[in-house]
Amino acid sequence: MNRKICIALLWLLVAHYCNAQQFYLPKSDPTDSAAVTNQISLLTSEVLPSYSNHGDQKDYLQNLFRLQIIAKKYTDALATISLLRDMSKADDPRYADLQYIQHQLFAQAKIRQAASGESFDLVFSNLFRNLFTHLDNKRSLHSSTAFLSANGIDDLKTSFRRSLAAAQQKDSIGINEAIDLCSDYYQCQLYQNIESIATPLIKEDDNRRYIIEQVLVKTKDGAHISAVVARQRGVTTPLPVALMYTIYADSTDRIRIIEPATYGYVGVMAYTRGKALSPDEIVPYEDDGKDANEFITWVSRQSWCNGKVGMYSGSYNGFTQWAAAKYANPALKTIVPYVAAIPGFGLPMENNVFINANYGWVFFVTDNKYLDDKVYSDPDRWQKLNENWYASGRPYRKIDSIDGTPNPLLQRWLKHPDYDKYWQDQVPYKNDFARINIPVLTITGYYDDGQISALRYLTEHLKYNPKANHYLIIGPYDHFGAQRGGVPILRDYPVDPVALISTMDITFQWFDYILKGGKKPAILQDKINYEVMGANVWRHAPSLGKMANKTLKLYLTNIKSDSTYKLSAQRPVKPGMLTQEINLADRKTYNNDYYPYPIIKKQLDHSDGLFFISEPLGNAVSVEGIFSGELKATINKKDMDIGIVLYEVMPNGEYFQLSYFLGRASYARDMSVRKLLHPGVMETIPFSRARLVSRQLSKGSRLLVVLNINKNSNAQVNYGTGKDVSDETIDDAKGSLKIQWSNRSFINVPVYEGMRP
Repeated sequence: MNRKICIALLWLLVAHYCNAQQFYLPKSDPTDSAAVTNQISLLTSEVLPSYSNHGDQKDYLQNLFRLQIIAKKYTDALATISLLRDMSKADDPRYADLQYIQHQLFAQAKIRQAASGESFDLVFSNLFRNLFTHLDNKRSLHSSTAFLSANGIDDLKTSFRRSLAAAQQKDSIGINEAIDLCSDYYQCQLYQNIESIATPLIKEDDNRRYIIEQVLVKTKDGAHISAVVARQRGVTTPLPVALMYTIYADSTDRIRIIEPATYGYVGVMAYTRGKALSPDEIVPYEDDGKDANEFITWVSRQSWCNGKVGMYSGSYNGFTQWAAAKYANPALKTIVPYVAAIPGFGLPMENNVFINANYGWVFFVTDNKYLDDKVYSDPDRWQKLNENWYASGRPYRKIDSIDGTPNPLLQRWLKHPDYDKYWQDQVPYKNDFARINIPVLTITGYYDDGQISALRYLTEHLKYNPKANHYLIIGPYDHFGAQRGGVPILRDYPVDPVALISTMDITFQWFDYILKGGKKPAILQDKINYEVMGANVWRHAPSLGKMANKTLKLYLTNIKSDSTYKLSAQRPVKPGMLTQEINLADRKTYNNDYYPYPIIKKQLDHSDGLFFISEPLGNAVSVEGIFSGELKATINKKDMDIGIVLYEVMPNGEYFQLSYFLGRASYARDMSVRKLLHPGVMETIPFSRARLVSRQLSKGSRLLVVLNINKNSNAQVNYGTGKDVSDETIDDAKGSLKIQWSNRSFINVPVYEGMRP
């Protein structure tokens, strides 16, 4: 037999043996720490000799050093950590040598404790101080987070006890389960040993480096704004201020408070009135613009400020930047909003459809002076609420009675189903944008839930101020990923390596450019800067409209093949109709599965909506921009909520979700004025507020459009009576919604075809 084949078979046999090997785990009291320690030690002594690499080398080494530390093989663990760092040097040259630093110091402290006989606390403290004395500010801040458990030691204990209980239910466990159990145990032991020592040491190090002050600033109307100021010690020259204005008051959030100082700025974290030390009522959105404007004036007059203020950060904190910019404060020199929200536009309603995604958020930010993590981090409660409300058929306005806790802020919002003055006053609106002349850098993602808000600011700014100095960075990021610069795997999609950036580094490069006369960030080669998924390149355009060089106008025809209809570049010669019927009273089914999770789907439910598929592409093209279109339909009611999803059907048959649209037909032309449809009359319903995307499509791919009516537990159900949708009930269904879709309906897909100049 060929020698290579023999070796391959041998490895397969070894891998099979290791994967099949079982380990006996005797039952013990999980609260008896001595018994558990002994149990895990015995398990580790069996697992460690059997464990070898048959998969990802990095995963193997990460598991290995944890097993080695449990087995008290500390020198071996340090060698393993060194190997891991060597592997990371190319990807993370700045911080590779500090990876796994908490594990390194723990192992070193155990070695020195055994050699010297000194207490672990003393040895660890000396190692910590010696390390941090030699780190600069950025590396110190980066490393310090490693010594504090992400969600607290109690969470680690709970996780381990669950793992232990599950393992003890069985006669034996496999090697992978054994490794996971040992790893959970190790995490508990690590942070139980180091966190209480590290916490005061981190504070000591911070005090050595920074001056951190709490302030309370009174507004003209008598309210109070609580804030924290962080300055680098020894710097006496006034500096520009990097301001984050947020509702997310967190007494433990030292990273965001200190970070600007590591970049050479005075960092200021200010909180919405009512939060932190402010005694006032907490009301999201309504006062933030004028409050932030007054606070900026106060900041600009402080001895440590040189009169220049830049604002940054994301989501709600992106909204506060635009709300402040509306007042054109001369001290506000630039804003860098990431995934910026627009109240009334992207949340709590999207294109006039109230959605449930932010329902629990109200309690999260208003229950106390800081954040109610316990309530917000209860997905079972919110999922149960959605399902119970949907099943009940009760009006949306009564959803909080089903939850059992009043939600007065939601009730206030529900009084404004139009994008009316209540919402308009909270952000720049129309001509307000003409007065915003400061440079702006917007950052968002293709899969950011709030992307339509972030891009609305951009398009309105350029519409009313065509010479606005406004840049955009966008790539394959979700709402949280855009705020950090992406993740390697996004909803099961392997992101192109070039798309992974540092949002924070780019922010302060921009601040240096605007506030200190430095160089423009290298990524900003034109006003619109976007990563092309699948091509692993950044491209640049002077405007959103210039991203593409061609528009595919595709008609939703009534030509059927199997379960799909033809999506055609040719306008149908003869007018035709497609019939769709939705039982709005049916609570056993859901319509409109539009959310892009995962991004790549192996199959779709063809019974949910109407499917329109194009011919295979003859050449590789890239979709670049925002798809839009025009629907023509006759219905038997006065309104409907529409969902449209755009996919690439890849040559392998899988579905890559590109973009989607959700909106209410009666607001299609004007979000501020509802115009009901006329039953039995052909209506034209334009749509354009979909998600921007850039994706390289291969030859042979096809485009797929799924057209549907939104009826599910994640948003209001529009029964089409013409009443306020929040007041409609299942009793208003009164027969199915019957739609005749015209084959003259079409979508416009912006693409780039051919070679780049």
